[in-house]
Amino acid sequence: MQLESLVKNFKNKDVKAFESLYEMYKQSVTGVIYNIVRDQKIAEEITQDVFIKAWNNANTYSEKKGRFFTWIINIARNAAIDKTRSKNFKNNSKNLDAEIFVDILENHDSLNSQTDAIGIKNFVNKLKDTCIKVIELLYFKGFTQKEVSESLKMPLGTVKTRSRNCINELRLMLK
Repeated sequence: MQLESLVKNFKNKDVKAFESLYEMYKQSVTGVIYNIVRDQKIAEEITQDVFIKAWNNANTYSEKKGRFFTWIINIARNAAIDKTRSKNFKNNSKNLDAEIFVDILENHDSLNSQTDAIGIKNFVNKLKDTCIKVIELLYFKGFTQKEVSESLKMPLGTVKTRSRNCINELRLMLK
């Protein structure tokens, strides 16, 4: 079934379309979430929540504003960030092994195999280094624009402009 038809049926609450889209995107969605929360079990739970939220809010998706994949990844990213900001998550994180944090800081390949299920790594890697750093921090590690600004020692306005320009470059590549 073509993607347009699947999305249309999904919006009309067709369970088979839901199942098909879930199978198509669950690995990528889980990968993006995992890069933010750094816990596979939590990432899988959030993935299920993301698809339920998408199902319940399917009428808010507009193909005129972007692709379905982009819409669901944004839901996933926001859900993962919300989770990391929750009191429960912060309390549980206090007891985590330091190795996790070493991995987060040292791992330069944040676009892991789960995240890259649809091949986005190839497109991101074609961008300039500054774009790669900004995209990686914002979209794959869940940093806020302010945190990216501080991490890259770049003015906040520059981060916002680069983010917008880099996403536009990706959009052009994907057309």
